[in-house]
Amino acid sequence: MPELLLELLTEEIPARMQRRAADDLARLATEKLEAVGLVASGVHAYATPRRLTLVAEGLPERQPDTTEERRGPRVGAPANAVEGFLKSVGLTSLDQCETRDTGKGNFHFAVIRRAGRATADVLPELLRQVVLDLPWPKSMRFPAAGFRWVRPMTRALSLFDGKTLPLDLDGVPVGDETRGHRFLAPETIKVRSFADYRQKLREARVMLRSEDRRQAIHLALYERAAERELTVKEDPALLDEVTGLVEWPVVLVGAIDAEFLSLPPEVLTTSMRAHQKYFACLDRDGRLAPRFLLVANMIAEDGGRAIVAGNERVLRARLADARFFWEQDRKLALATRVPKLAERIFHARLGSVLDKMGRVERLTEELALHVPGADKAAALRAAELAKADLSSGMVGEFPELQGVMGRYYALHDGEKAEVAEAIAEHYSPLGPNDRCPSAPTSVVVALADKIDSLVGFFSIDEKPTGSKDPYALRRAALGVIRLVLENRLRLPLSRLFGRAYAIAHEANLALGSDPASELLAFFADRLKVHLREQGVRHDLIAAVFALGGEDDLVRLLARVAALDEFLKTDDGANLLTAYRRAANIVRIEEKKDAATYPGEPDPKLLAEPAETVLAAELARASVASGDALAREAFTGAMAALAKLRAPVDEFFARVTVNCENREMRANRLRLLAQIRDTLNRVADFSQIEG
Repeated sequence: MPELLLELLTEEIPARMQRRAADDLARLATEKLEAVGLVASGVHAYATPRRLTLVAEGLPERQPDTTEERRGPRVGAPANAVEGFLKSVGLTSLDQCETRDTGKGNFHFAVIRRAGRATADVLPELLRQVVLDLPWPKSMRFPAAGFRWVRPMTRALSLFDGKTLPLDLDGVPVGDETRGHRFLAPETIKVRSFADYRQKLREARVMLRSEDRRQAIHLALYERAAERELTVKEDPALLDEVTGLVEWPVVLVGAIDAEFLSLPPEVLTTSMRAHQKYFACLDRDGRLAPRFLLVANMIAEDGGRAIVAGNERVLRARLADARFFWEQDRKLALATRVPKLAERIFHARLGSVLDKMGRVERLTEELALHVPGADKAAALRAAELAKADLSSGMVGEFPELQGVMGRYYALHDGEKAEVAEAIAEHYSPLGPNDRCPSAPTSVVVALADKIDSLVGFFSIDEKPTGSKDPYALRRAALGVIRLVLENRLRLPLSRLFGRAYAIAHEANLALGSDPASELLAFFADRLKVHLREQGVRHDLIAAVFALGGEDDLVRLLARVAALDEFLKTDDGANLLTAYRRAANIVRIEEKKDAATYPGEPDPKLLAEPAETVLAAELARASVASGDALAREAFTGAMAALAKLRAPVDEFFARVTVNCENREMRANRLRLLAQIRDTLNRVADFSQIEG
């Protein structure tokens, strides 16, 4: 079956956009092809720095023929109704229609048959629309075309079934030719098929698949390092970025001047990584080695010596700047930089960074009481100095080093080690793969910083939306969740949110209402996201959160775990079914009666043995589960509920709820309501999905 091949040759596409662009290209092409009845056996897209490529295999030669039936007016309908129907379906006479008995009378039916078009005739406009609809984070206009795109498009390759497929891209040349590597093989290349295209690109020094380039870089990095008895500092994000910068990767080794090795290793690696995209090397002891690895997009005649020399020269200048900042910054004590934070605006409505850290210090006092082993004095000192390095020259040059440089400067000034570590770690964890602080002082300051930000931004209605989170509040909430759960902290979050709000309010900030309840709901959503990969059911988290007032995440997860284990048993599953049955009956009857059935059932109206037993067991289970919950013995609470299964089953088997005696009916509805209410003290069972 025919094959479609489309290549869009452009100026360099930013590395961070390539993977998403390839995915979007394949998705859009698949959707638009299927919308016109053209289903391919496989659609794949590829991206390099200079090209986006689409291949659709196994396309039919023609669209399928289609038949559409349209029901018209009743036989004998007025002439103007018949005339309007014929016009709407493109027919001229009722002789072209069928008459059918629908059971509600005889009606005219038009059967419209459309022959499918040749695929080659459908594709040009379809592919143009795919190109125009491709979404980019940023786009630009360029002289050759009237549409916006990520970078100027220089030419396009368009083939269907081995033949050139006309494609209107305004002034962009379209044909059966492409180009290879910009410098190593710049000549045009004629192509017949995807297999031919891929092979010829390889010969022209272009690796089409990003996976191939990534693997080639990864292997070459370790080979070059091993030749010098070194290893590579793992950096998957940098590897992904460099993969998007080259079409034919060549790994070379450079040297770091010995005079710069006295700089902190984070300074060296950040300078190499952030500005130059170099990989750091480690020696056998895991220390930073005086070598770096660079990925060139060129096979040089001199073996890369000139390329290496040029990169060493650039790095030498970068590190000379870093050494200057390192030496100058240490001439001033970190504490003397704190007042400068007043010049940095944290947010127009939340004050300066100095204002924020004043709030964090006060919140630190409260948090130190809840973190076992925390030194209040050390935590307060760390909170005071935590952001001071923002005023340093090094952090001004390398913002990625905020916190890290604060630790070095604090140690240089003679601060306690735990204070210095707390300064470095108070931003953590920054993401799901970032290490979570465990030192008590670090945990206190990290929590205080994040909670102040969350409460402050929620108070001024700067909350995350479905697509935007400019203040990284989702990340801050996940950071708090990890700090609490991984350190097993028993924190009363609602009270802490209230305290943070009160501190901000006392600072005369123009805040809205206390966001504590809203933040708890936000945390519930973030907790579901955090626990999803661990296989924890989101509906169980919702069932426990729905009880209200539960803000101790450690206790909440213990309750969720016990509930999960309970529902995996036969007793638990059957009791959930019984709960739903009881709750549904009560809900329906309450709506019908426009009344509720609160309170305990009247023992005098319990006529059947099954309802007498159930009432007694409910009273016992209510007391037993309540005692267990008070002791946080959640497994015991579930065990108490499990004993309800048999009497509940017997009740539904033996007792008619909607009996003729109105008093007995109301009493039995109170008994069913008591089943619902007893189980809901442990969790809101209505939130549980299955």
